[in-house]
Amino acid sequence: MAFSRTKQIIYHWKRLPSAWLLIFQLIILMLTFLPVTNLYYQLVMWGSGVLALLFIARVIKHTASFHTLGKLFISGAIVCLVLMMIGGYNVYLQVGAHIFEIGAYLSATYSLLRYMFADRYLTQDELFAAGAVFTLLAWAFAYAYNICQLLVPNSFTNSVQDTSIQSWLDILFFSFSLQSATGLSNLLPVAPAVKVLSILQMFLGVMYLAMVVSRLIALQYIHKSSPPEDDD
Repeated sequence: MAFSRTKQIIYHWKRLPSAWLLIFQLIILMLTFLPVTNLYYQLVMWGSGVLALLFIARVIKHTASFHTLGKLFISGAIVCLVLMMIGGYNVYLQVGAHIFEIGAYLSATYSLLRYMFADRYLTQDELFAAGAVFTLLAWAFAYAYNICQLLVPNSFTNSVQDTSIQSWLDILFFSFSLQSATGLSNLLPVAPAVKVLSILQMFLGVMYLAMVVSRLIALQYIHKSSPPEDDD
């Protein structure tokens, strides 16, 4: 009986790829809290990035959208990350990895949005997909901000007037702050490219919350208002 119950639970969670993606993204977020800068920590973070891309590949495959293009982005990002893991790190390789990661994350975002807007009824996986899309967008913009500061000096300034390279956690916090419209970050965009990206993210963040919340409410209303099916 216990084995059968465990098998049912595993099967249930296998049908929720968006939930696994969201959970793993939150795990990576927790890892960024660790104030470690040595090589082994970098290897763990790069390895986590590879695993996140594999989860993204599962989501894109599940929704059957941008499958070929998504695989191209994911493969390119994994190659770049593996090269950095084995000691081939340089700025341009990191920029290349970020470009591929942005493509993979945006492909998964588009796929999940199509998945949420295609169904007639609200499911558990769609609730997880709503959260996963929000984090995917925030991560994609964070990679874009990091590219800007790697290529353009003094892209950001902070509360202590420091315009040097900002930490990944600060960049990610800045991205989530803009997208959620909370404005809690101490970073300020200085370079024009960063300002344009910030405007775009604020617009997309507000539009995403408006569209997805209204869609989820509509799906729940349709589910409750639909007549029960007759048993034959």
